[in-house]
Amino acid sequence: MPDPAEIAVITSVLPSTLTFIFQRVEKLLSSRGSEPETDVGAPAGLVGALQLPLQPDEDQLQAHRTELEQLRDALAIYAQGDAPIRTSDHPLLRNLNRLRGALEDVYGQRLTFEGEDRPASGPLVQQNLKDVTGEVTGMDADEIGGTARVVQGAESVARDAKLTGMKARRIGMP
Repeated sequence: MPDPAEIAVITSVLPSTLTFIFQRVEKLLSSRGSEPETDVGAPAGLVGALQLPLQPDEDQLQAHRTELEQLRDALAIYAQGDAPIRTSDHPLLRNLNRLRGALEDVYGQRLTFEGEDRPASGPLVQQNLKDVTGEVTGMDADEIGGTARVVQGAESVARDAKLTGMKARRIGMP
């Protein structure tokens, strides 16, 4: 039986979700994997807005490379049309959900689809810090549009230190 996160991916947009996620992992694992993606069409059923370009975090990409390769290989038969895409296929749903999680870490953005009870797609920064003695900013941009989220935690912040979640000249809807 799939867990609730896997069930959430069970929607009428499962084929387009698989295509979108599989295209992202193929790009990341290619020789151009660390380059930003500027021309990304959002799939049907994406909730929220992606912050473009999709810019992979090189450290996260390297940390997840083996997992990305394994999940790409596991999902290739579906993406290439060699196996039917069925909402009752629990290994498909589990692997798709795992791949989505790894992509979220690499891109620093949520990928949320219709029917899911989670924050909308968009930029996401998660920082778990020990001792802050200087200046730390979770997200710094000229403009932040759509849904953006910063989650920060620090064990201690020195008296003269500065911990900022998000700063931008303009924050609003795209």
